[in-house]
Amino acid sequence: QVQLVESGGGLVQAGGSLRLSCVASGRTFSSYATGWFRQAPGKEREFVAGISWSGGSAYYADSVKGRFTISRVNAKNTVYLQMNSLKPEDTAVYYCAADVHSSRAHSDYVGYDYWGQGTQVTVSS
Repeated sequence: QVQLVESGGGLVQAGGSLRLSCVASGRTFSSYATGWFRQAPGKEREFVAGISWSGGSAYYADSVKGRFTISRVNAKNTVYLQMNSLKPEDTAVYYCAADVHSSRAHSDYVGYDYWGQGTQVTVSS
């Protein structure tokens, strides 16, 4: 079992920045991959970024590449999503996810076993 708790969401103007955090508990954090997904109203949940167990490799959706950075600190059981140059279309509920069967970064929604409760990010124009 893995429990994930996100924080750091909020309201920001276009062009601004936010950093999301996700603290994990349960299984050994350094043994599995984690990722961030988001879901806007009326849309399906979509992949944002993924990171390997060690943090050595990361994978991004084209829509956020160059603006968002995923990272993790295994000693703190925490994965981060630094979001810069935010756009109104980034508005969504952001979810942290864990794939305890994989150590590599990936975007496969089905592969993630555990999910946090989500944190709202709203970008005003």
